[in-house]
Amino acid sequence: MSEPLNIFQQTRKHLKTGNFTFLSTQVAAWQKLTKLVQPLLPQPEQWQVVCYQNGVLMLTGENQALVSQLAYLQKQYITQLSQIQELKDLNKIQVRLRTPSQTTPPPEKVSEPLSPETQEMLRNAADFVNDPKLSQAMLRLASNKK
Repeated sequence: MSEPLNIFQQTRKHLKTGNFTFLSTQVAAWQKLTKLVQPLLPQPEQWQVVCYQNGVLMLTGENQALVSQLAYLQKQYITQLSQIQELKDLNKIQVRLRTPSQTTPPPEKVSEPLSPETQEMLRNAADFVNDPKLSQAMLRLASNKK
């Protein structure tokens, strides 16, 4: 077996740019690998290659069952994935659970003003309530104050 090639080894030319070029190259390589391995891994899942170094491929997925399946059947997937030229030195797969990414924040609730009839009903109900705090809360709600 040949000595694994470390494609992410730093060279002198990366030092001047604060390693930005080096990191950009790593990320681009991982994105390329992600596209190559995605169709060969358990579906439906959006797998992400986190790292590939020294024959170890690290992947993340959001589905616990599929992450476990991939870890359990690792040897079969190594055989299949090592057919890809970029992964010919693959000898181990590490799988981690990724927390689901939330692309958009939850929408904020927009409260609409209460109709005059509803406001009047709340004021009348506040008069009948014996609890002073509840009565005050109902009056505040009726007046649409926060």
